[in-house]
Amino acid sequence: MFQIGGMHCVSCAMNIDGELEDTDGVIESATNYAKQTTEVTYNPSKVGVKDIEALIRKLSYTAKQIK
Repeated sequence: MFQIGGMHCVSCAMNIDGELEDTDGVIESATNYAKQTTEVTYNPSKVGVKDIEALIRKLSYTAKQIK
């Protein structure tokens, strides 16, 4: 799970999910605007935590993995 910063609306969450799910190795993304989090199911042999954080930052949001 990742803590997301900078989301202003539900469309932001949908944007994050769409971009993540288009990424090779990401199986599913569930972003929650109200909680400012996203839960990502991914194949670690294709994509890693740093890749996911970088993609979210590329979309102009902040991202940090949380336990």
